[in-house]
Amino acid sequence: MEAVSPDHLVVRGLSDPDVQHAIAGRPVHLLAVGKAAAPMAAAWLRLRPPPASGLVVGTHRGGAALGALEWRQGGHPVPTDQSVAAGHAALALARSVGAGECLMVLLSGGASAAMAVPLGGLSIEDKQRTVSVLLGAGADIHALNTVRKHLSAVKGGRLSAACAGVVWTLAVSDVVGDDPAVIGSGPTVPDPTTFADARAVVEGLGVAARLPPAVLSMLEAGVRGQVEESVKPRDPRVARAEWRMIGGRREAMAGARREAEARGYQALVIDQPVVGEARQAASLHVQRLQGRLSQLPRPACIISSGETIVKVSGEGRGGRNQEFALAAAVGLAAYPPGSVLASAGTDGIDGPTDAAGAIADTDTLRRAQAAGLDDPAAYLARNDSYHFFAPMGDLVVTGPTDTNVGDVQVVLLP
Repeated sequence: MEAVSPDHLVVRGLSDPDVQHAIAGRPVHLLAVGKAAAPMAAAWLRLRPPPASGLVVGTHRGGAALGALEWRQGGHPVPTDQSVAAGHAALALARSVGAGECLMVLLSGGASAAMAVPLGGLSIEDKQRTVSVLLGAGADIHALNTVRKHLSAVKGGRLSAACAGVVWTLAVSDVVGDDPAVIGSGPTVPDPTTFADARAVVEGLGVAARLPPAVLSMLEAGVRGQVEESVKPRDPRVARAEWRMIGGRREAMAGARREAEARGYQALVIDQPVVGEARQAASLHVQRLQGRLSQLPRPACIISSGETIVKVSGEGRGGRNQEFALAAAVGLAAYPPGSVLASAGTDGIDGPTDAAGAIADTDTLRRAQAAGLDDPAAYLARNDSYHFFAPMGDLVVTGPTDTNVGDVQVVLLP
């Protein structure tokens, strides 16, 4: 977590000569948005003179010292009325930036929900319902944000389009592949996706009947060219926009590797991202590692990262990392005694729970049976991984971590 702390990453961003040149000798207006917004803005204030104006939009402020910067709290993972107010404030800030000035955007995961301005005649209720349906259907972040960008007046490059000055974005990526157009739904960069792509997401997931009629009408009107598209590449309105990624999942894995080696482990970092449906990805992950057990020097620490999805069919409580750990517990039973796996969200939040993730080991199934818990398959069937791990004290509970670079998995072999 230290490797992807806002302090460390903002220092990295400000050390970029291009960034230094962009902010030298001109008024800078600061917008920080996302789960790491408050600590990123606080880090900026410790390193730079106060901006000409500033707005911070996040899911929580914590103890961040923001000085005279305006603070607004948005929702997550579903936008709220506060998100809409924050989105309008962000657009107003962008419009206030003059041609000879700079809008500096500190962007992190969670920005899509924290900053929302419904497009056209859509309501916040329309957007809330749409996001909830897509999440429940297992939409990954690329699919989800493709739809979000076409229902929004601030995403898909529209924030940059509202600004007459230079726009610089320093982004912390929580997206596998680090696509600028996907992180935070790309408010400052051009969007290569279209209304047709958004409609295809809805059709592919089979959720059209569950979406608000106004949303379906908006998508159809967009496909017919009756609604203005999101900002596209080569649009002159984003010609002044620059973007840099200052941290992501690989920095988190590198930090984990350094810590593991300092503790005497032989560390193996797997760069291939862990993606797909959580329970299937977990089973495949454990199986693949099992085939390499005899080749690994001990003690071993195997580090991976990514972001899975959950298709919600039950009424239980949990998150993708907890479901990943629960599905992995079955395969871990065949590992050497004392082997342990943890999967956790680097933001400290896993689904609608107070946990970041969970831990499973070679003894999890026996301990669960001794505790009188149902078969793990029953908990998976009702998406209730939280209530499987909680009685055994195997939840990972960190609270919000002030950063967000996706999920990390760690396997320890004695």
